[in-house]
Amino acid sequence: MSNFFTYAERISLQKFLGEGLTFKEIARTLGKDPSTISREVRKHMSQVATGRPGYPYNPCKHRKSCRAKNLCSRGDCHRQSVQYCKLCPDCSKHCPDFLEEICSSRFKVPYVCNGCGQIGKCTLMKNVYDAEHAQYKAHDVISQSRSGLCTSEDEISRLNALISPLVRRGQSLHQIYITHQDEIMCSEKTLYNYLDANLFDVTNGDLPRKARLRPRKQKKEYKVDKGCRIGRNYQDFQEYLEQNPDTSIVQMDSVIGSVGGKCLLTIHFVESSLMLAFLRDANTSQSVLEIFDELQERIGINRFKQIFPLILTDNGSEFSNPVAIECDRETGEIRTRIFYCDAGKPYQKGAIEVNHELIRRVLTDVNGRNRSFNNLTQEDVTLMMDHINSYKRKKLNDRSPYETFSFLHGEKVLGLLGCSKVAADDILLKPELLGI
Repeated sequence: MSNFFTYAERISLQKFLGEGLTFKEIARTLGKDPSTISREVRKHMSQVATGRPGYPYNPCKHRKSCRAKNLCSRGDCHRQSVQYCKLCPDCSKHCPDFLEEICSSRFKVPYVCNGCGQIGKCTLMKNVYDAEHAQYKAHDVISQSRSGLCTSEDEISRLNALISPLVRRGQSLHQIYITHQDEIMCSEKTLYNYLDANLFDVTNGDLPRKARLRPRKQKKEYKVDKGCRIGRNYQDFQEYLEQNPDTSIVQMDSVIGSVGGKCLLTIHFVESSLMLAFLRDANTSQSVLEIFDELQERIGINRFKQIFPLILTDNGSEFSNPVAIECDRETGEIRTRIFYCDAGKPYQKGAIEVNHELIRRVLTDVNGRNRSFNNLTQEDVTLMMDHINSYKRKKLNDRSPYETFSFLHGEKVLGLLGCSKVAADDILLKPELLGI
């Protein structure tokens, strides 16, 4: 008997649950073990907050006898035609007497409400098994389990300490692998994969022959922590904002110059449009951690938590160690929260993508192509960002990001972050700013 479900079997399972069959009866029909059916239902069921015809979702214990009116304290009720507040889906948010009722049947076999005779009259939270949703959820789990690298940050650091010094001495990976095969404990191909993923201090440019090879059109994304997105995806980000609506959002991204060369880490404060940029020798997770540790050292842990309460970024391998970014290295204290956009959806952090256009004005050639960052210094990058942050924006009521951030957090913080103000007439957003 197979433990894996096909889409057709999930459709049949949904049908049998709706008919009220037991797990044993369903298992006998589908040719599976009852425990397999139980695990499938519990693992892939979804919670649904729905009401019944004419009544919205309302889990309050007093909903049947409630006669409350005019609970909206602000007086801007959008359901003024409703006689009682219990007929409004937002009544529980304003009522001081709200007491949630939870149906105990959701925690007993069959765990779902598909076959419940009261589902058409119930306004409580429901567990529902939907074949299509279960298929997508199972497919995502399988895809994520087969992607990325099954390794740890400590293992990468160990290999980096062994391989990078030898590569800098002109040795090839093959030579290093043959000499230290017992210490490396992985295949030669894996070493090349790690190098392509920028997990070492050296890059393809440090290999005498590899640098002349044409790069592949598509490069796999290697994550140090395969489970970094668990509890940190874009849906979790939206739910966190619903629970903490006053939280300021910080967006983070990387700007690549030439492949294998220096790159930028950009940090964008959405509320003020201020952007910080830091030059890195390689696009690695360790370089990102070093920048955040340096920022905390500059401004202190308390101010760090105030300025960086929440960070939204993409799925790049350089951001695949969220725990190290979120926690103080010495004390383990949580200093920020990391969330990830959905794959292939950069518009979910559109503010930082739009602001990158100003960087491209300075760091692109006449044909609009990215220049190499290898000849830049951090002083060059800081000068460029000072001009960009002093550039006034219409959406900020014709104020600059520097002025807006100074109003919110104080000019002292800007000084600690290395930001300086540039006079409006002196702003230059062309390559001539850096002499290129």
